[in-house]
Amino acid sequence: MNVPANPRARAKDSSPWNWLLFVPIVVPLITPLFNRDAPRLWGFPTFYWLQLAFIILGVSTTTVVYQMTKKRGDR
Repeated sequence: MNVPANPRARAKDSSPWNWLLFVPIVVPLITPLFNRDAPRLWGFPTFYWLQLAFIILGVSTTTVVYQMTKKRGDR
């Protein structure tokens, strides 16, 4: 059993790719992006289809960061 010497030690993952995770947090906070009714997409106001776009942005950003920061050889 591997027990770290200091259980409160922080992870040493300081990859610059982790900064990319702020994008899906900050972009939905920019309210002028979706504070309007037009343009409509398939009859849906901007707010609704833009929320789905934010989900896709978050998933894709998380996937890119994971793929770029995972340790090679750990399986």
